Amino acid sequence: MKRVMVLGTGAQGSAIAKLLDKEPNVSEIICADYDLKAAKTLGNTLAKAQAVQVNAKDVNDIVKAGKNVDIIVNGLPIQFNITVMEAALKIGADYQDLCMTELDGMDSIESTKYMFTIQNEKFISKNCLALTNTGSAPGLANIVVREAVDKLDSCENIEMNVYEGVWSNKFIPFWWSPDVAFADMAESPIRFENGHHVFTTPFANPVMMDFPGIDRKIRMVDHSHEEPITMGLNARKYLKGAKNIIFRYGGPHIELSEALYKMGFLSMEEREYEGFKYIPFELVINHAPPAPKYKSEIQEIIDQGLQTEEGAFQVIVEGLINGKPTTITSYVDAPGLIDSFKKAGISHEAYLTGQSAFIFTKMLVNDAVSQKGVISPEVLDSDARKFFFDEAAKLDITFNEIVEKRIN
Repeated sequence: MKRVMVLGTGAQGSAIAKLLDKEPNVSEIICADYDLKAAKTLGNTLAKAQAVQVNAKDVNDIVKAGKNVDIIVNGLPIQFNITVMEAALKIGADYQDLCMTELDGMDSIESTKYMFTIQNEKFISKNCLALTNTGSAPGLANIVVREAVDKLDSCENIEMNVYEGVWSNKFIPFWWSPDVAFADMAESPIRFENGHHVFTTPFANPVMMDFPGIDRKIRMVDHSHEEPITMGLNARKYLKGAKNIIFRYGGPHIELSEALYKMGFLSMEEREYEGFKYIPFELVINHAPPAPKYKSEIQEIIDQGLQTEEGAFQVIVEGLINGKPTTITSYVDAPGLIDSFKKAGISHEAYLTGQSAFIFTKMLVNDAVSQKGVISPEVLDSDARKFFFDEAAKLDITFNEIVEKRIN
């Protein structure tokens, strides 16, 4: 029986905690947040939970709240990752987060190298696991990539393409945090090209792509994401020597963000207009409606109608099998907005990310991962990946695969 602390009781933390409450191998859930009211609101709905107030900037406060827990699930923004990790090390607990850590004074590549070396050794010395980047993308995407790559003798190219095509009559710029989303849009994307990480410019390398079930080509662009970083670092050992790894994103949210970016509204630099000083990015965030999270909000959006409810989650790997060029294309099929709301009272984005994150937590609860140290999901072995796929199917998250091999 495992004691689990869920640190951060926002949308994803709450979703994970609610599902953990049904797990037979979980004896207690500690719902921890700086906002005690939020922690109690969640904890009072769960049979196995207690609520505590925690200052996530203070390692000792986390250690005090999480005394004797087996697992810490970190649902906080990335700036808290190192502090929560250090608390997990002091407790001797396994650790999980949903997004990549970035350290002060280091770029995302350098930060990830630190995680996979220095921080990795710390967790190994404690015989603990730190499983990082465990949502849908990154997370589920990494699992799908590794599963496909393992079928190749060698791998040359990996593409991940996510098209978000849910656009409602009520203006919703993003179905997750607009602060995080717009910041990601303005960052320089990273590709892994010819065995090296390279920075491109926001919205670079546009391509028009076909996806099953969509009657037109979709414009896809480079997007700042964790997968090319972690997979590039793990390419030689775990991904059959993949040389090129890219992540693309597309949809009306991209078109909105690109327009704002080109007009300078995603800039963090201070500007002045008629004596008034302002930061464009902060102005945009101030006017952006938050992602809907309450059932009444989502119901209102659905009632007002959707202009489009479509999307695609595609992974393409290319390499050799028995010396013949082979392409494996994998598609993720998951409930859309209306079906997600019917199933769980949440949005499609919260459903896919939250359910995927929970499956990774369930891995830890059930000791389904044998590895120790700091790892990202593409490093998980075949048994752990099978566990993920089996659990995903129970949640109506399924996977289809097309294999194309040259005959002559």
